[in-house]
Amino acid sequence: MIGSYIPYGAYWSSPFSRWQGSLQHLPSVEFAAYLTRTALAARDINAGVFDAGVLGMTVPQQYSFYGLPWLAGMAGADHIGGPTISQACATSARVLSVAAGEVGSGAAKCVLAVTTDRLSNGPHMFYPRPKAPGGIGAHEDWVPDNMGFDPYTRGDMTQTAENCASKWNVSSAEQHEVVLRRLEQYGDALANDSAFLKRFMTLPFDVPDPRFKKTVSTMDGDEGIFQSTAEGLAKLKPVKEGGSITFGGQTHPADGAAGMIVTTEEMAKELSADSGITIKIVSFGQARVEKCFMPAATIPASMQALEHAGIGISDLAAIKSHNPFAVNDIVFARETGADLMAMNNYGSSLIWGHPQGPTGMRAMIELIEELAILGGGWGLFQGCAAGDTSMATVLKVES
Repeated sequence: MIGSYIPYGAYWSSPFSRWQGSLQHLPSVEFAAYLTRTALAARDINAGVFDAGVLGMTVPQQYSFYGLPWLAGMAGADHIGGPTISQACATSARVLSVAAGEVGSGAAKCVLAVTTDRLSNGPHMFYPRPKAPGGIGAHEDWVPDNMGFDPYTRGDMTQTAENCASKWNVSSAEQHEVVLRRLEQYGDALANDSAFLKRFMTLPFDVPDPRFKKTVSTMDGDEGIFQSTAEGLAKLKPVKEGGSITFGGQTHPADGAAGMIVTTEEMAKELSADSGITIKIVSFGQARVEKCFMPAATIPASMQALEHAGIGISDLAAIKSHNPFAVNDIVFARETGADLMAMNNYGSSLIWGHPQGPTGMRAMIELIEELAILGGGWGLFQGCAAGDTSMATVLKVES
């Protein structure tokens, strides 16, 4: 087990905005620094407590070469250094793994872990090819081109979901049933004036201008949620001819940022908003499955994390997943015995969107809060990632 802890309440997330929405004008590293600085101030945590940092992001932004040191400086922690991690949709889990490793190994006592991405207005990349005919270079639009093409398998993300749906005989109707259940669960997060979200998110959220000098708009919560109905979903045709995956059965690209503190047990109690709640980072798992079966990778990754923790599926009080497709949750539940309709209480990326870097971190924050509400217990986060891979994390909350 890993001797690393998360202070209760020492984590935060922006609302997520569907791409080309309210956050599209904000450079992601600068936005993450702004969010971190304001979150620390709101929690009365001095940035001087950090002795290391980790930044996770997947979409390059101007000057992002400077990574964590740049973000830390803007956030008021210009005395720390650390890596910048990019592992597609597993970025948040990897950031937490690196931060936990720093603390567990004794290399650091208090790590600032921040994740961010802006899928809106992604960069257009040009790659020189001096030996090509006429010296004509190659190019790509970072976000849509990489979503739509895996250079190793020659397929796209939707095809991986279709392959899993075919192998496990999952119909569109089954996927739509899960979508409606996830919407219902997200509705619980919005109850009582978004009381659940306000446990880790400042709402209404003031959206700054590109210079972070003034407020240009406010967000009452996540932006771009599709209010699907059974009748509306039933009318949708599969994205691919002969397939079962519809636009209603998958997530949407988004913008956002999230962060948390990873530290020792002793310091976690000092920084916690409630010292009676202990959050331990227990174990991690990772896996890669056969070509073009990305959603299924969550199964072996989760089994590995649970084995390292010394527990089984039945021991879990809560499960959260990064589910870019509804079929993710269906095949996971069938193979592990998890309760399909009890997973992802209070919402998931299927509903509130997928900014890539911070997606998993928000899910893990929600997992912690769900476990706190339950009075403690074991929790599992799992999510698939590009390259037919996955990472999983086991946390334990004691109250």
